[in-house]
Amino acid sequence: MQPKVLKFGFDKKELFKEAEKIRIKVFVEEQNTDFDEEFDGLDDKAEHFLIFFDNKPVGTSRVRITKEGVKIERFAVLKQYRRKNTGAELLKKILEEYLPLNQKIYLNAQVQAMKFYEKFGFKKTGKLFYEANIKHYKMIYSD
Repeated sequence: MQPKVLKFGFDKKELFKEAEKIRIKVFVEEQNTDFDEEFDGLDDKAEHFLIFFDNKPVGTSRVRITKEGVKIERFAVLKQYRRKNTGAELLKKILEEYLPLNQKIYLNAQVQAMKFYEKFGFKKTGKLFYEANIKHYKMIYSD
């Protein structure tokens, strides 16, 4: 069965609850990110995405429009669905949605995820920095 990606607003509480569960599992439990840092009060200013596999939500991301452009954030896929094209399908859908805006698209990538983003045209920029005690680089999309 093909994965299905759904875009929704913060007001869709049941869908957001599913995204929240994935973010807690991946960021708070697996990566020991502080809950308050993960849920930073910006979710209501973002559009959200869920990817479903066999009707089960297995990945999520949020996207915010900032002064700098389109920022992809909180990109997370449950461990058992990684390396199965799940993240790729989610990122493709996000790019498909925001490329027509002709704005800069960027994200802060964890070092271990950079190769994944590079496959989609993101390029590292700037210096290494820490976010939630995890090494990151800013990456900008360029086609």
